[in-house]
Amino acid sequence: MTNLLLASTENIDNQNSQYTPLNDPEIASVVAHINEEHLDELLGFLSAFTSLSTTELDLVDAQITDIYAEGIAIQTFLKSSEIQPAGAHNTSLDDQTFFIAFAAPISQLDDLQAQYILLKQRADKKLGKKTIKLTKQVFDVQNSYRVSKNMLRLELSMPSLNSDTPLINTAQLSNAKGATSSMSVPTNEAGYAYLFDLEHNAMTDALMTDSTDGNKASDYKTNDSEKENVRPARPHCYYTLRKAWQADNGIRAWVDVFLHGNTPGGNWAATLQAGETVVTKREFPEKVEHLRDGQAVLIVDETSMPTAARLLELWNNPTPPLVICVTQDAGDQSYFDTVKMRSCLNCDTENSSNNYFTVLPIVTNQPNSGAELATLIDRELGDYLTNNPLKIDKVWGALEANTAKALRPLLKDRLELSRTDVVVKVYWRHD
Repeated sequence: MTNLLLASTENIDNQNSQYTPLNDPEIASVVAHINEEHLDELLGFLSAFTSLSTTELDLVDAQITDIYAEGIAIQTFLKSSEIQPAGAHNTSLDDQTFFIAFAAPISQLDDLQAQYILLKQRADKKLGKKTIKLTKQVFDVQNSYRVSKNMLRLELSMPSLNSDTPLINTAQLSNAKGATSSMSVPTNEAGYAYLFDLEHNAMTDALMTDSTDGNKASDYKTNDSEKENVRPARPHCYYTLRKAWQADNGIRAWVDVFLHGNTPGGNWAATLQAGETVVTKREFPEKVEHLRDGQAVLIVDETSMPTAARLLELWNNPTPPLVICVTQDAGDQSYFDTVKMRSCLNCDTENSSNNYFTVLPIVTNQPNSGAELATLIDRELGDYLTNNPLKIDKVWGALEANTAKALRPLLKDRLELSRTDVVVKVYWRHD
């Protein structure tokens, strides 16, 4: 197996000739995406596969400088001086480059995702962290209904083994239609995401329609061009597990889908019927560990409201958060009305306000994307803090890509926080 430890900084520049460049015009955009969205993963690679200590890693940020067939080059640089611990001066960490090898070389950029996921899985395992799972799951659809004007809740189920643990035991089980899946559904996690296979339902519907015409599903005779016509424009879509729990007759789960216009995911969710199955192909946990202490602000739109709702139900922090909720339609602001925050740890029970979170609503009357929205969020937060003096210690948010990119530096400057304390994720892209 390829050694995942790396060449030292002092000689990596001299060793560049040993690595095979990938001549692909998309590399620059891939590198920019990883550097903007996945700093925590890069620091995890350095922690798992280099000799850098936790203390040293606390002093630096990191970025990919290049992607080779054999691996990735990660550069470290000191955090800005205003967020450095007092007396911290370690210039040896500034402008160092480390090489992290893939488990197997890649020949084209299309192979990068698989090798990057392997790197993350190995790093997370070594660091004792939860990680991405390439697992097929099969759920049965029980019901669907609106929980706000444009939010559709899918009620799903799955058979289970008896288990006393918060994470249901893994086993190969069959659902009501005899389909087999590897069952492992987290009941105490917020933001746990599933990659749903939209093609599964499109092709199943086509087969069922054909069988009603007197043809057996196994004798499906449409040609390839006809099959293409029933495939959705987007074959997969990520949705957050809003909530899951163990019921007497198996596992029950909610998945909330924002219906906005003519989109593949929204159309898929809106047409699902009770008795159908839905299939997931990949899953991964959300990064929310930094919210366990300090005054937090959660910044969400319709795509990330399910994550925030579950975060609040599982809140493990003595200080309630401020929630900035951005919606296109005022009718979706009611989403949090029925969400109950878990009793705060060490709260002053005589002060009931300590047991409730505050929602700062922003209604835009247009799709929630772009740098202008980032400016609006920053301004509304500034106005709120002027009238309600709070020292914000941590940020978690999830928004559209351009909004997230523009918002991160605004929040860092306003709140004077480190990059690792301002986690603003990309949950969707405005195409």
